Amino acid sequence: MTHRLLIDGDLVEGALSMDVIDPTTAQPFEKAPRASVTQAEAAIAAARRAQRAWAALGYEGRRPYLERFADAMEANADRIAETLTRERGGPIADCRFEVGRATDAIRHFATQKLEDRVIRESERELIVEQHYPQGVVVAIMPWNRPMTLLSFKLGPALITGNTVIAKPAPTTPLATLILGELAADIFPRGVFQTLVDANDLGSLLSGHPDVAHVSFTGSTPTGKKVLTSAAETLKRFTLELGGNDAAIVLDDVDVEWAADKIYAAAFINAGQVCYATKRVYAPRALADALTSALTRRAQAAVLGDGMDPATTMGPLQNKMQFEKVLGYITSAREEGGTFLTGGEATGNGYFISPAIVTGLPDDARLVREEQFGPVLPIQVYDDLIEAIASANDVEYGLGGTIWTSDVKRGIEVASRIETGTIWVNQHMALPLDVPFGGAKESGIGLQNGVEGMKDFTQLRILNAKLAA
Repeated sequence: MTHRLLIDGDLVEGALSMDVIDPTTAQPFEKAPRASVTQAEAAIAAARRAQRAWAALGYEGRRPYLERFADAMEANADRIAETLTRERGGPIADCRFEVGRATDAIRHFATQKLEDRVIRESERELIVEQHYPQGVVVAIMPWNRPMTLLSFKLGPALITGNTVIAKPAPTTPLATLILGELAADIFPRGVFQTLVDANDLGSLLSGHPDVAHVSFTGSTPTGKKVLTSAAETLKRFTLELGGNDAAIVLDDVDVEWAADKIYAAAFINAGQVCYATKRVYAPRALADALTSALTRRAQAAVLGDGMDPATTMGPLQNKMQFEKVLGYITSAREEGGTFLTGGEATGNGYFISPAIVTGLPDDARLVREEQFGPVLPIQVYDDLIEAIASANDVEYGLGGTIWTSDVKRGIEVASRIETGTIWVNQHMALPLDVPFGGAKESGIGLQNGVEGMKDFTQLRILNAKLAA
């Protein structure tokens, strides 16, 4: 199937093309168009030309476009999900869920509106908080959840009157290109565009003076580069970066119940989720039972082709991440970790069997850094205060979970965790009307909710003197 870029309302060939690798086989399965600098400049110019007219439509004028786009996504859900399975790996059911979630997000934000807020009103004065669009937004996505993470940017940015250029990760460009193909028949020229690169256009897009906002989701090191590039023009930015989310298990928990929840939280998408549980703190009295229960679940995982209904876990998405996770496995063994199961490369693609690791010191790389893969360290604690301190003692602050049979106690513990989001007895609950974002080096800015919409607007204070 031939895929094309969407630039200024036209579906066009790339200046070059590049292979897209199926991580299940580690072999190319399709080609993607690759944009040139000239094409990127054309997209920016088109987005800037289109933005004022798009903003002038107002919320009610823009809403039908987003609703039609959501309808088109829903009608093409199977095609998008199957493409997503091939390019990012993972079970087809998970990819269908991702496409459905992205569609729901576009549909939700189509109905939202930022109202003016009167701060002060009297016979003498009127002070009103207003919000207007910033201009051209560049949305840069990672390879692990390309559909949902794009929708969390695209919906709020478009409905508030901005135009958007979407740049997917080079290893997962195809599903985003399908969205561009659908959008070509829906949006006015230049309102939504797609660019694919080989990681060579990011600095141009994030540093360009005609780009008003860069919304980036990805690793913390890359986020710092985006921030540096954006600084020259003082453009606005949203950064959703890495996480090393801790799960703290309290001593009153039902072990089998907790094991089900923690396993799902840790090994979702083979551990390749920013909010995935990356380390577990277990009380000594329950540690052996919990570790055994998690080991049984890891051993039962079925690795394979995502199109096979029997598959429960897919591969790592790309060779670089595959080798990075193997490096964490090697260092964990060198630092004294005991692998109770898993940790081996297997199959023809980028598969690693899910691993449960015990016996690591708190300063081990696998504990302190973000592995972003199916390798889970279990740390034993004797004092809950120390466990909380250990959970907080990393550079990341994205999310985390507390598992307990006493919700009130869980809330008390959760309120001491230094993250942007903390869950009690659940994981990955991210309502579209509730904002999320990271603390510390896990990011700047917010996505979703009214607050996420405001991030794509400029605050203006109207201050009028009504009488002498």
